[in-house]
Amino acid sequence: MTALASRPARTAGTGTGRGVTPVIARAGVAVLAAAAAAFVYYVCVRTAPGQSADTLVMRGAEVHHERIEQLLRRALDATTLVSLVAVCLAAAAIGMVRRRADLAVAAAVLVLGANVTTQLLKTRLDRPDLDGFPAPNSFPSGHTTAAAAVAFALVLVLPFAVRGTVALAGAGYVTTIAVATVWAEWHRPSDTVAALLIVLAWGALASALVRARRTGVAGATTRPNRTATVLFAVVGALGAAGALLGLGAVLVARWAAPDLVPGSLAFAAGVAAITAAVAGVFAIWIRLAAGDRRG
Repeated sequence: MTALASRPARTAGTGTGRGVTPVIARAGVAVLAAAAAAFVYYVCVRTAPGQSADTLVMRGAEVHHERIEQLLRRALDATTLVSLVAVCLAAAAIGMVRRRADLAVAAAVLVLGANVTTQLLKTRLDRPDLDGFPAPNSFPSGHTTAAAAVAFALVLVLPFAVRGTVALAGAGYVTTIAVATVWAEWHRPSDTVAALLIVLAWGALASALVRARRTGVAGATTRPNRTATVLFAVVGALGAAGALLGLGAVLVARWAAPDLVPGSLAFAAGVAAITAAVAGVFAIWIRLAAGDRRG
């Protein structure tokens, strides 16, 4: 029993993760995520077709199922500033208990950076009225940013063995929050997708900081949780397919018979798109966060 207990855990090869390549790769992900968020803004806010499709999805959120309505309402009610601060403090405490101050600092950078960026963009970006539905700018979603940032932070600071499970639970929670904001007509789908990309950008930067500190350490990286990776890939592929088919059907129906387009179909396509976006960013994140197995 003593021999089994003292046997060292398996780690990646001694050359894995060494050098500056992982740091550069993570910085590249951050740049690409930021560019993708800018692209979403241009297409869905600065063009008439993008605004029309975005608003159509939001206004089609006519869910009349009691249990689903209760779930969405409770998810929004539970996402308060106090609850999010509590989770952030818990994430920092976990990092310190594990004697990983670098993870605690990186989690703080991730959460603060993503939320400050979202609030600045929301107040400073312009939204021209191109679809006949005047409304103040809501891009990007603050609720989605907060929920995703907290989930990312927990994945980052928790031990390697539970990161996959936490990522799956976090993705489910973030999807619920994102869909709920569209259902409540607080946000359009593009607002939530952009929020996810902003969190991913800051997460990649935070991960780059951790990896920069660990440059040259043998066995510092390992593969992400395989089960979580496969599930995210499957859900993301199905969600993307559903979104493309649903939005395509809506656009064709609007052209052929505008008065007969069911709003629920547009909303369902939007939910599929949000689900695919959440699965995609979490699949990338568990890969970036798998950079340290120690502890």
